[in-house]
Amino acid sequence: MVRWFTLLGDQYFGFWGLGLVLFSIQEIPYMLMPLFHLDANPIMTMTETSVALNICEKILGSLCIALMAFVIHKNAMPFSVDSGSKKLFFAMAVVILFANYFGWMLYFTGHQSTFVMMLFIVTMPPLYYVSIGLWRQNTPLGVTGAVFLAVHFFHVLGNLRRMSL
Repeated sequence: MVRWFTLLGDQYFGFWGLGLVLFSIQEIPYMLMPLFHLDANPIMTMTETSVALNICEKILGSLCIALMAFVIHKNAMPFSVDSGSKKLFFAMAVVILFANYFGWMLYFTGHQSTFVMMLFIVTMPPLYYVSIGLWRQNTPLGVTGAVFLAVHFFHVLGNLRRMSL
């Protein structure tokens, strides 16, 4: 982990390689998807309903990844769960990741209801980024992840509703 220069307050521009690893771990279901021969794959075949929401979603999702890898709190260690709040937020990230994996397991086995997709597959990744932001005291990531959650949720919900018409 390196810090190059101060961005704002206790936040530094630098590089935290574990951030890219954490992103990759969250993407494993997409990497495994070609191994499953799904009869239906609504997540990958949704009709786009809002160009503006789609653009915002892509920007916010990419920004979460960039903030996770390139914004570092002044006192951050490469990996630390030394305080009560850090333990809590790290545990939240782990639980959220496993909830996301559980949702993908349901999805891959044909349980592709709107509820399953929205709760486990759509909501969990932004919450994962928020919890990592809180764990790492990365305020820009926490805030961006929360905005990403709202945009991602309403964008995908609109797309899924359009598909069911």
